[in-house]
Amino acid sequence: MTAPIRVVVVDDHAVMRSGVIALLAAEPGIEVVGEAADGREGVTLVAALRPDVALFDLRMPVLDGASATAEVIAGPAATRVLIFTTYETDAEIERAVEAGAIGYILKDTGRAQLVDAIRAAARGETVLAPRVAARLMTRMRQPVQVALTPREHDVLSGVADGLSNVDIGRRLLIGEATVKTHLLRVFAKLDVSDRTAAVVVALERGLLKRGG
Repeated sequence: MTAPIRVVVVDDHAVMRSGVIALLAAEPGIEVVGEAADGREGVTLVAALRPDVALFDLRMPVLDGASATAEVIAGPAATRVLIFTTYETDAEIERAVEAGAIGYILKDTGRAQLVDAIRAAARGETVLAPRVAARLMTRMRQPVQVALTPREHDVLSGVADGLSNVDIGRRLLIGEATVKTHLLRVFAKLDVSDRTAAVVVALERGLLKRGG
């Protein structure tokens, strides 16, 4: 049998946290192995339990969700962090994405969508609520002049060199989830949907030099 997806739920609202845990407990193939009420406690719990997926609220005491995400991604656990929040402002979305969250979903998401998001995150797939994806795409697109950040350029250079996300992460000393996050931003900026197209468009626009 396939091992269940091990999940930690981190949310300072006890009622919400209990509800999510009860919902997930009824799902086959998902096991909630721990819960925490603030970001600092969540980071400690993830380090101790090393779950497959950590479900983090965004606004929490002691340490907020984005800062907690960054610490988890920088730590030894190969845990994917999924932000689960009511907030969808551009600044908060960007902070979570920059921190390395593999996904960003909203608390008005239905049960099936939440479960699907956790399963996708466990597989290493980027998960964004439709409204969040639309906001991120709109913000990242620059129709006249596109500029890649130094880190986005480094990640795309790795793609152009034929490296996998894992190899790019090793080259740049960042996590695989962070590589995927930067690629998502590059795709949005270049208005493409895959790695090959991103390299081709970047070369055409002079954002990437041939042979390096």
